[in-house]
Amino acid sequence: MTAYIIRRLLLIVPTLFVIMVINFAIIQLAPGGPVEQLIGQITGTGTDITERVTRGGSGAETLTDTSQSVPGGGGGEASSSRYRGAQGLDPKFIEELEEQFGFDKPVHERFFQMLGSYIMFDFGESFFRDRKVVDLVIDKMPVSISLGLWTTLLVYLISIPLGVAKAVRDGTPFDVWTSGLVIVGNAIPAFLFAVFLIVVFAGGSYFDVFPLRGLTSTNWAELSWPDRIADYFWHLVLPVTSMVIGGFASLTMLTKNSFLDQINLQYVTTARAKGLNERQVLYGHVFRNAMLIVIAGFPSAFIGILFTGSLFIEIIFSLDGLGLLGFEAAFARDYPVIFGTLFFFSLLGLIMSLVGDIMYMIIDPRIDFETRET
Repeated sequence: MTAYIIRRLLLIVPTLFVIMVINFAIIQLAPGGPVEQLIGQITGTGTDITERVTRGGSGAETLTDTSQSVPGGGGGEASSSRYRGAQGLDPKFIEELEEQFGFDKPVHERFFQMLGSYIMFDFGESFFRDRKVVDLVIDKMPVSISLGLWTTLLVYLISIPLGVAKAVRDGTPFDVWTSGLVIVGNAIPAFLFAVFLIVVFAGGSYFDVFPLRGLTSTNWAELSWPDRIADYFWHLVLPVTSMVIGGFASLTMLTKNSFLDQINLQYVTTARAKGLNERQVLYGHVFRNAMLIVIAGFPSAFIGILFTGSLFIEIIFSLDGLGLLGFEAAFARDYPVIFGTLFFFSLLGLIMSLVGDIMYMIIDPRIDFETRET
């Protein structure tokens, strides 16, 4: 097991390198880089996302202020600039912008300089927020972890018992009507269900029971610890419910099918022939084998919900988490935030994949990845 873990850890390095190379190339080819974004602000054609990101003071705003004193002469030279909207701006100012963002260096040099910094876990500073990427991620992480952790736990707590019950009662009316609920839950997008919950329970048209914004109340610091905990979960009810509704469907069917596959195997028939009752057969023999793929998939399920499932929920409920951070960084072409979070999340995903394999071996010691042919 130790040798397998070491091999997997060593494999993380080339895998992470390929991920960064591919995404770096794609981002470089995409139009509208940070220089164009800032030029758009200077010329009054910037997007709302960029203006929102730069709000509150940033290095980018300093450059914008400086540009106001830059003469607009040299229009003929600026008109041949490779940046859209640069007409009328002094070419020297464009060069200053390129140097500020590091675009005065060749692409390959920028890439390896970035990797060298990332190896030391130095993710740089945001172009438009005037803060380090690490600080931004740390600030946003509690919101995303709250959504991802509680959603994953609730999905498992609902899906596993429901999936087992459906497998035991396969073909019965209970199986049929619960399958209908699963289909409906799978068909409703999380963000659409979130809007429905807001309309019904957050003062939209019917009841005003739950808060609409944030994870805590404005007076949270003044509350006692029991009241703080209650306030925190009170704010979580609607966003977590919205994410759970679409997450439990696939896991429920996976649990059911996994149990059905095991129930029809020979060892189950043998256990019954020995005189064991159905409960002993189900939870003494079937459960461990059937739940292997379900439980071992917990790390990857958590990562998926944490980083891909909460973007719209964060926007709808005004939750300032990692999903919203990545969304705004992509639109503003904030490269340090994009690549820093990509590196961090890719590394975390690869590590959690290894944790999933280790959980396989812990749950069923008969599994030995070291003896597999490679």
